[in-house]
Amino acid sequence: MTDLLSGIRVLDLTNVLAGPYCAYQLALLGADVIKVEGPKGGDLARQLGGSERLNSAGMGASFLAQNAGKRSVVLDLKNPADRERFLDLVASADALVENFRPGVMGRLGLGFEALKAVRPQLVYCAISGFGQTGPMRDNPAYDQIIQGLSGIMSITGTPETAPLRVGYPVADTLGGLVGAFAIASALVRQKTSAEGAFIDVSMLECTLSALGWPVSNYLTAGIDPRPMGNENMTAAPSGAFRTGDGLLNIAANKQEQFVTLCRLIGRPDLAADIRFAGREVRKLNRAALTLEIEAALAGASAAAWEDIFNRAGVPAGRVLTIPEVLAEPQVLERQVTQSFSGVPDMDGPLTVLRGGFMVDGQAPLPRLPPPALGEHMEEVFGGLPRRAQAKARP
Repeated sequence: MTDLLSGIRVLDLTNVLAGPYCAYQLALLGADVIKVEGPKGGDLARQLGGSERLNSAGMGASFLAQNAGKRSVVLDLKNPADRERFLDLVASADALVENFRPGVMGRLGLGFEALKAVRPQLVYCAISGFGQTGPMRDNPAYDQIIQGLSGIMSITGTPETAPLRVGYPVADTLGGLVGAFAIASALVRQKTSAEGAFIDVSMLECTLSALGWPVSNYLTAGIDPRPMGNENMTAAPSGAFRTGDGLLNIAANKQEQFVTLCRLIGRPDLAADIRFAGREVRKLNRAALTLEIEAALAGASAAAWEDIFNRAGVPAGRVLTIPEVLAEPQVLERQVTQSFSGVPDMDGPLTVLRGGFMVDGQAPLPRLPPPALGEHMEEVFGGLPRRAQAKARP
């Protein structure tokens, strides 16, 4: 079974990416995720994405990407009546995640301490750009801002093109993953000792933590990381190589892999060449080695070489586009996507991605399509007891 979080209710007060992605991971594992949206358009991601028509309908592609499996209610948290309804909802919840700027929920009278009075065991997760403390806590933060501040951009690209932004919102995504991991961990304690938790997730710190290798090289070895394009600082040949048709990533990081590579491309002499004979000397002469390898690879396609190398134990993989990887048999067999029919405002089926794991051989898939704004008001609040009648659940 993939319902590891069955019976857990999570309130999702988040917008755009880091927070919604966090709550999406919990929904994939069976949590009842209730998306609490504002009355003026709801989650901003509803207006974001490549289809102007879907944006106008409040079902933008950016929203569709990480909100399947959730239910949506609309509450104005500045309205006293809606605040009371929200507190009733909190009394029924196990966890809450928000990604407002620090202090926003407190100014609404809905900070962690206030909500703890309603639900003492509540796991409260606040995702922000810089965390709840520190001189930058009040600064606005978007993914690109964090990418620049974290050092990622300084090592992305070639020496001629860096600094470059990573081609997708990696800092937002890391923040969401860390938030989901922390919430799931806190829920274990909640169920064993009836304790709540306040989780303070900083996107800057999440991103910096993921930079462990380059940061360690600086802190431990005194090496200031530099951009290397598609090369790997730890080994050669290890990077993207031109073939007769397409780019091929090769990671011959071990000596035996390099020797095998040389044999497979018909250049066993390269393994004995004084410039390439050892790991460290290959790194110093990586440009010359690349020229030799690419000349040999020109005789076949990237797909052909990928098969040849992998069968011989030399790690290799084509450089694919998004449409190409989604059509790969590996991706299709593992059911990385889930499709829904009959979704309002969609001309055809809606297909979304799941998480990057399986449970007991099963793919955790969302059971519901992304919700329309306020779609589940009656369903959620219809049987919800008022707080005077509600009992805190262990």
